[in-house]
Amino acid sequence: MPQPATAARHPRLRTLALLAPTLLLAACTGTPAASRTPDASTTTPQVTGPLCAALPTGTDPGNPTFLAGQPVAEALRWIPTLTTFEAALRTSGVLDDIPTGTAVTVLAPTDDAFAATFSEDNWDDLMTHHTDQLRTLIKAHLSTGDHPIGDLATAGSTTTLDGATITVTRTGATTRLADRADTVCADYQATNARIHIINAVLGPLPVTADGTGHRAH
Repeated sequence: MPQPATAARHPRLRTLALLAPTLLLAACTGTPAASRTPDASTTTPQVTGPLCAALPTGTDPGNPTFLAGQPVAEALRWIPTLTTFEAALRTSGVLDDIPTGTAVTVLAPTDDAFAATFSEDNWDDLMTHHTDQLRTLIKAHLSTGDHPIGDLATAGSTTTLDGATITVTRTGATTRLADRADTVCADYQATNARIHIINAVLGPLPVTADGTGHRAH
């Protein structure tokens, strides 16, 4: 019995055969058959700082390449040392006040930085009862624009959303902010955002810690 043609037996080959005239026309006219949009996964953001080696890398969940395609609020949730800051940012609602499409740079203190600054009771009180003070504190860690840490150091200063201008100076392998905090893993990228992890809390502090409190995350 005669066998069916190869293209008929293989649907994929039949599809390619049907597309061949379109592809040939595109090749002859120099017009691509379909435009391609760059994908965030094709880039490899370079993060720098002493803490980076302890954070997700390669194909681990939360690696820099994956985060580059996430909204900033979602990206922060994937960085394991920023649970306190992420919760405070979400509770404050500050991101909701920033116009859609506006780039933002985040100076994000580590969980250890918050633990060294606020006792457990003081932090819980701030999060629960003092939203205005919390919002002011969070604004001290945000500035408009997508600013790599090298650009901030070159400029020598940056103005945060609370209206304060803080100094930025290069100190060897890290960068010093407001003569208070150092970057420990800088230049995470997110959608329309840049995240620099720092080792101290910035801005006016509504309460201080005794250094012995520990917050469960």
